[in-house]
Amino acid sequence: MKLKVQFVPILAALLAVALLALNLGRSRQAGSAEAAAPSEEASVPFHHSDATSDLAHPTPTPTPTPEITVPAGTELEVCMQSSLSSSTASMGEHFEAVLQEPLVINGEVIAPNGTDVTGRVVAVRRSGRLHKPGYLRITLVSLNLKGQQMPLSTSSFFMQGASHKKRNWALIGGATGAGALIGALAGGGKGALIGSAAGVGAGTGAALVTGKKDITIGVERHLTFRLTQPLVTHS
Repeated sequence: MKLKVQFVPILAALLAVALLALNLGRSRQAGSAEAAAPSEEASVPFHHSDATSDLAHPTPTPTPTPEITVPAGTELEVCMQSSLSSSTASMGEHFEAVLQEPLVINGEVIAPNGTDVTGRVVAVRRSGRLHKPGYLRITLVSLNLKGQQMPLSTSSFFMQGASHKKRNWALIGGATGAGALIGALAGGGKGALIGSAAGVGAGTGAALVTGKKDITIGVERHLTFRLTQPLVTHS
């Protein structure tokens, strides 16, 4: 009986210890939950701080580059960098040139001298014999501005070979006179007529051999064109 009486306080002590441990565990969980809640709330002001910083220092918007218009009628003086001949050129063929003088608008240099320019053959004819001298017609099609090809619309440059008529008649007439002189020395009037006929044939043959009139636009040749449409670019 005494053993039972002594065992009861021990059970009561163990029960008290268990209840104390249970209460301590619950208090720790509650403390952890309370600590977690303020940390989440604390992150919100930090997020708002970033937004406030973005508003205080916004990203600058790029300023658009102003446009510059080169008016129609502006002269472009170029220096040829390749040669063209009416005897070999073809329609649509491109050629290279550079600006001989800088392109300046309102005191601002749009394109310095030496800027690359591209042109195109728009008409060509090879010379015939005794008629139709050769010709070339060329124009500019683009200007290289800071690595960008800007399309151009310009006047054309036309060059044609000299007329055949004067040279042909000089050759034929000269040979006719020489033939008449030979004929006169050989046999009087009748011989003169024969010599004249022979001279005509010889003169015509000489004209046929030398009668081509092609033209060439050589390297370093300076040419001037005018814009027929405004050129719009950025400074």
